[in-house]
Amino acid sequence: MNLGEYFETHRGVGVLASADAEGNVDLAVYARPHVLEDGTVAFIMRDKLTHRNVRSNPRAVYLFLEEGPGYHGKRLYLTMTGEEQDTQLLESLRRRTYPKEEENLAGPKFLVRFRVDRVIPAVGAIPVEFP
Repeated sequence: MNLGEYFETHRGVGVLASADAEGNVDLAVYARPHVLEDGTVAFIMRDKLTHRNVRSNPRAVYLFLEEGPGYHGKRLYLTMTGEEQDTQLLESLRRRTYPKEEENLAGPKFLVRFRVDRVIPAVGAIPVEFP
């Protein structure tokens, strides 16, 4: 099963881990990623800590834990490849909409793209060295 099919058919909770250029780590709850035709994944972000982190350090890890008993899911090791702000593609991918007043207060939205460097199970993977 490819990542697009996986995220279309599984529900759960996702957490995106990022760090700034100095290595200060942050975690944030994120929805399932959007899997694009070229195999990259994308997240819609506001200009908050995670967005600032991946701009200064392009590496991140996304943990997805599936609903249900046990700890099933995936870890995606990611490298940011680009972003776009308030585009038609971003709007077409949105899963939720909010009242215009809330949208305006929240600030601009960014569609941040990542290359998927590695996918391993959420739990129990054999340790691997990073390049």
